[in-house]
Amino acid sequence: MTDIYDDAIVIDGLNVSNWDSERALDGVYAGRVTAFNATIAIFEKFHEAMDNIAGWYERLDHWSDTLMPVASVDDIHEAKRTGKSGVVFGWQNASPIENNLDHLETFHKLGVRVIQVTYNERNLLGNGCYERNDDGLSNFGVDAVKEMNRLGILVDLSHVGDRTTLDAAEVSDKPVAATHANARSFVDHPRNKTDDALKLIAEKGGIIGATCWPPFLPNKFESTLRDYGDAIDDMVERVGIDHVGIGTDYTIDRTKEWFDVLLSQQGTKWNPRRLNYPDTVTHPVGIETPDKFPSIADELARRGYTSEDITKVLGGNFMRVFGEVWN
Repeated sequence: MTDIYDDAIVIDGLNVSNWDSERALDGVYAGRVTAFNATIAIFEKFHEAMDNIAGWYERLDHWSDTLMPVASVDDIHEAKRTGKSGVVFGWQNASPIENNLDHLETFHKLGVRVIQVTYNERNLLGNGCYERNDDGLSNFGVDAVKEMNRLGILVDLSHVGDRTTLDAAEVSDKPVAATHANARSFVDHPRNKTDDALKLIAEKGGIIGATCWPPFLPNKFESTLRDYGDAIDDMVERVGIDHVGIGTDYTIDRTKEWFDVLLSQQGTKWNPRRLNYPDTVTHPVGIETPDKFPSIADELARRGYTSEDITKVLGGNFMRVFGEVWN
């Protein structure tokens, strides 16, 4: 079934790899990924995020034979036509806008097309999935979601708290996404989404990127491609084939020190509660690295998915959502 990649648009809903690593960038291209949501900010503030964007445009110039920036659905079609991998600028936290909603338009003009409301804990917009209390979106958060709708920025709810997730999906006038998450009923983890959240995201026309991040699979770091196939099956059963995509959450060549910061409180205070990952984090056997992305189609075919449904999961559903959200 890997020949389906000749025609299908293939999208990875979230990749947070080390973008200074040639292996990470070569792997995405070798895996025939048409476009991927590349995390370019997590705890950064305004100026740091600006520096990251400047660095990315330099990177895109250097890798212009294989990569191109994506700011529209037409850009993704162009990436497919030219055989390149399109880079979607995405954030896993709204912290770079600081306390100024006008910054959203500035970053949109610079190419940011996906913004996660919060990252694990509380920010000015709302609450993350690890926050001790979740009171939902703040007034500022409601206005931020509305402004993202107006500009054409996809609202990501992956690391967002339960109440804040529901609030954002309810407030949004456009489809929202959990770009990289599984169902909490599938694996009981606070980062996975409740059935109520998944149902609402689907009802609003959104998408869930089923993830192969090992802690969110039943066999954790002993998982295989078949375990990931189970996660996709589970999500399809919950929300339907039209609302499921792929969100690998690849972390290629990220160091232990990077994970220490990632899992700390607000990116600064060391947090021993969640530092239970191996020093070298690997994805499930059979899909360890982005160059093995085509194996997903083979696994879905083995499970009896039709070519049409495989095409939807590989990227067709994300394309629909991008088309409805990106103006």
